[in-house]
Amino acid sequence: MDVLVQKYGGTSLETLDRVHRAALRISREWRRGRSVVVVVSARGGRTDDLLRLASDVGSAGPSRELDQLLAVGECESAALMALVLNGLGAPATSLTAHQAGLRTTDRHGDALIARIATASVRSVLNAGKIAVVTGFQGVSPYGDVTTLGRGGSDTTAVAMAARLRAACEIYTDVDGVFTADPRVIPAARRLPWIHPTVMAEMAFAGARILHTRCVELAAMEGVEVCIRNALSDRPGTIISEIEEGQPLETRQAVMAVTHDDDVARVLVHCRDGRGDLAPDVFAALAGQGTVADLVARSGPYEKEFRMGFTIRRSEADRVRGLLHEIAVMHNGGVHFDENVGKVSVIGVGLLSRPEYSARLIAALAAAEIPTSWISTSQSRLSVIVPQERTVDTVDVLHREFRLDRPEGDAPSANGALSTAGHPTPA
Repeated sequence: MDVLVQKYGGTSLETLDRVHRAALRISREWRRGRSVVVVVSARGGRTDDLLRLASDVGSAGPSRELDQLLAVGECESAALMALVLNGLGAPATSLTAHQAGLRTTDRHGDALIARIATASVRSVLNAGKIAVVTGFQGVSPYGDVTTLGRGGSDTTAVAMAARLRAACEIYTDVDGVFTADPRVIPAARRLPWIHPTVMAEMAFAGARILHTRCVELAAMEGVEVCIRNALSDRPGTIISEIEEGQPLETRQAVMAVTHDDDVARVLVHCRDGRGDLAPDVFAALAGQGTVADLVARSGPYEKEFRMGFTIRRSEADRVRGLLHEIAVMHNGGVHFDENVGKVSVIGVGLLSRPEYSARLIAALAAAEIPTSWISTSQSRLSVIVPQERTVDTVDVLHREFRLDRPEGDAPSANGALSTAGHPTPA
């Protein structure tokens, strides 16, 4: 069975005209003889409306009842899409996550997919129909509706493709993955191909195309994903392990520059040098599902404990009190700086090329952009800058690493790094 999974995001379904346009694309694939599974998000703005409604009645955070409410948006989209497809003469059946056999952990608001019993979906496909499945949601071991958190519908689509051994296309409101956010960097270029590891780093570092969980799942399950614009027929970006026909060691090392405005810098300190707060701090963050990045701490022989890291600014309030309690127990304190942004250079083999870190710092210094914390790894160079200079930083680094040019930062024929205005390393 030749199965294709297509996922449509909220902006792709925002109006009835867009729903109809997506249905025409889906029915075209079905008429070509393919078995099609469609995963849908809530229509544009619907989830925000439901969240506001919950807030109006005093809902303070993730809960069973909030998940029950939020699941309404995807159920509406699935039923509507099936109705439109049936009207086009392409028989379709809508399935909730429960009906589609999507089982999750019991963590409301951020559940993980545990397994998918695909019998119901295969039954629909074997009947010659299109299966329209609700994204973003699943069912807990106790039979309760759960939601998968940010990027959940993308994760649903990849998980479904993995279990059905299918190709996966994710339709959104952009033409694919770019070297930077094209909304702030007009010179950003679409990448025709990108490795899953690089895409995962981009997602974690601020790119809003896909969530990290979705990309990691695709890599683990060997699912090739294509990101395309729902409003055009442009080719998009392929996320896969191998780019056919490309040289191995001469492809460019720097692939993109991402930025994240949802950042808070946290400093924890205590005057009692005998106290190691790190285990308690990480336990508190983990208990709230909060990820720490750019972590640095004092050594075991220093008199004062100091620890710094970044978290999402939107999650600061839910951990602020917990961290304060931990610090005061050791005669210490916590400071949150929420006027910062994180900019990251994404690629491969970056740590093996120390000149890249040098170029990053030199370029920002020349542009008089102050920097504070810096983190380096093989796939990401991240720097913290003042929030009001975040876009300036992206622009400077995008030009510094020549991402506005088709050849990018690829090595020249003799193996030396091709640079503009920079000495060639020996």
